Amino acid sequence: EVQLVESGGGLVQPGGSLRLSCAASGFTFSSYAMSWVRQAPGKGLEWVSAISNGGGSTTYANSMKGRFTISRDNDNDNLYLEMNSLKPEDTAVYYCATYPQVWWGQGTQVTVSS
Repeated sequence: EVQLVESGGGLVQPGGSLRLSCAASGFTFSSYAMSWVRQAPGKGLEWVSAISNGGGSTTYANSMKGRFTISRDNDNDNLYLEMNSLKPEDTAVYYCATYPQVWWGQGTQVTVSS
């Protein structure tokens, strides 16, 4: 059974940082490109970032460039998203998914508020 389990979300003040993690199981993690996708309250899904299966190539949505960093640990089947300089508009549920988005996690809530 494929599982993607996100963690690390929470409440943070504007300008703060969070590191999201995603633990993968049930498939050969190192064979898949991975991504982060988010959904803000009352809005549609927004692609955040993607990373190649080996980790050597990364891409970001324009609004996240320079603030977010995607990475992965293929030895331990984990995906990460380091988020810095967080803004209230980054408030959303953040999902870990394969890329293309075939398998999804259940999401973790990130709230940026003072």
